[in-house]
Amino acid sequence: MRVFSVLFLILFSSITFGYSYQGGDTPAITISAVGDIMIGTWYPNRSYLPPDSGKDIFNGVKDYLEADIVFGNLEGTLCDKRIESKKCRGREKSACYVFKMPESFGKIISDAGFSLLSIANNHIWDFGEEGMRTTVKTLEANGFNYAGTEDIPFCEFEANGLKIGFIAFSPNRRTNNMNDYPCAAKMISALKQENDIVIVSFHGGGEGSKYRHVTGKKEYYFSEYRGNVNEFAHLAVDAGADLVLGHGPHVSRAVEVYKGRLIAYSLGNFCTYGRFNLQGSNGVAPILKAKLNARGEFIEGNIISIKQIGRGIPVADDGNTALKEIIKLTDEDIPENGIIIDETGVLMPAGRATNVQ
Repeated sequence: MRVFSVLFLILFSSITFGYSYQGGDTPAITISAVGDIMIGTWYPNRSYLPPDSGKDIFNGVKDYLEADIVFGNLEGTLCDKRIESKKCRGREKSACYVFKMPESFGKIISDAGFSLLSIANNHIWDFGEEGMRTTVKTLEANGFNYAGTEDIPFCEFEANGLKIGFIAFSPNRRTNNMNDYPCAAKMISALKQENDIVIVSFHGGGEGSKYRHVTGKKEYYFSEYRGNVNEFAHLAVDAGADLVLGHGPHVSRAVEVYKGRLIAYSLGNFCTYGRFNLQGSNGVAPILKAKLNARGEFIEGNIISIKQIGRGIPVADDGNTALKEIIKLTDEDIPENGIIIDETGVLMPAGRATNVQ
């Protein structure tokens, strides 16, 4: 990894995304991406909800999210019904980590700018069929594009004049299985045939600060197989993915450019109120911004560091903690990473940057 000088930034920086590329391919689409979103649960009781019904929870970060597509992982259900969690029956409720956000939170997430959500994770079925039905109904009512379960494996939509395909995976039940490589590759390839750009997300890897590193090996968490994220991400690109967005470990991980496509191995906890460990690395995360051309190639981007304060309110982090961690982890874990990350957060493909005069 190479770090550019302040002089380079003065010559080539732009306010939003880094430098302004003057080559033949004009960037065609912008994406903002974050990790886990769970903005408070009223199960087991309402003490885990944010103040003022959550209406102000994104005020400190929503101006940074603006893009043609704004992505996040919906870590839980949206449901007002008093139904019991299947996972927690027979257990002490206070010790039960299942998430049921009020349906009104769907509008709050939409109003913050989010337009694309993954529902492939280990919490989307926390409240069974009924919880899933109300979640889907709420997402539809608020105009989201979303995907990730066996019943809703992918979605297709238009953005900035381009056809976009989105598909999400996890190792968890009743989601697209990231560990079934032949099926995953076939699904991604089919989606690419019908769309200009394909975005793939995955909820994989171990959880917590002990799992910050991308190892290239199979990962387990409490004996559950959570996938080999390197293999999966590269398989996804080989099959036709143009952008791969990881989440699940609750911490930031490395990034790379592989075959001209951007991969983020974990985007951490973005807004996870009330029930999450937010100490240390768990409480900081990036907003990843990327520009892709019409062929899906990564052109440029940047990382904006955020932190969660109090019980889980995201705000900008002037200390750039997430950025510093991602630079370090990328350098350590993927030496041949194909990307340049400047100390101010500017991202560029290594080959493209070396050609700038």
